[in-house]
Amino acid sequence: NDPLRLSDCADDVAALTDQLGISTFIPVGYSMGGTIAQLMWKRHEHRVRGLVLAATAAHFASSRQERVAFSVLTGVGVVSRFLPSSVRRSISDRMYLSRKTLTWEPWATQQVSGHEWRHILEAGSRLGNYDAREWLADIDVPTSVIMTTNDQVVSPRRQQVLADTIPGAHVYQIAANHDAVFARADEFVPLLIEACLAVHNDASARSVGPGAAS
Repeated sequence: NDPLRLSDCADDVAALTDQLGISTFIPVGYSMGGTIAQLMWKRHEHRVRGLVLAATAAHFASSRQERVAFSVLTGVGVVSRFLPSSVRRSISDRMYLSRKTLTWEPWATQQVSGHEWRHILEAGSRLGNYDAREWLADIDVPTSVIMTTNDQVVSPRRQQVLADTIPGAHVYQIAANHDAVFARADEFVPLLIEACLAVHNDASARSVGPGAAS
């Protein structure tokens, strides 16, 4: 199989909406999903009515140390393509799942253990090369940004750059780590709904405002 590419993920979303008969929509992206939502606007602008971006950024690596770390992911991902699936599962369990099981609920561990870890490694390496800062200010659809301000995975500083660069973005904050979507669901979900409604209302107002096509 070909290596995973974030642009392919965005194109897959567009293809899925084609199959579902959905012409325009509002992508909601969390973490890496936020980069895919950004790419949805970049690659399929006429389909996107607005954006909701949570716990994400426009770039993930700038220092030499960060780039080296992402390069390691790239190398491990390449090597893993040639390992038997049983070996990949054993390595991922020893390096990752065995530690996360101590803090995650059993259902979360079960869900993650079913993933193809080669794809996850490749996705992680792609994030190291992702940089939307050159065109982020061109986003011209209603946007909400939810910042996880105690995030230890996606720097809150980079999340702030994302929020500051997108023109007119609604900005929401929750003092939580990167797992806020489930660890703090009682607080995060109402915030997400508010963010989605803000974008929906803005997009609807545009469609009926002066100069809107009938």
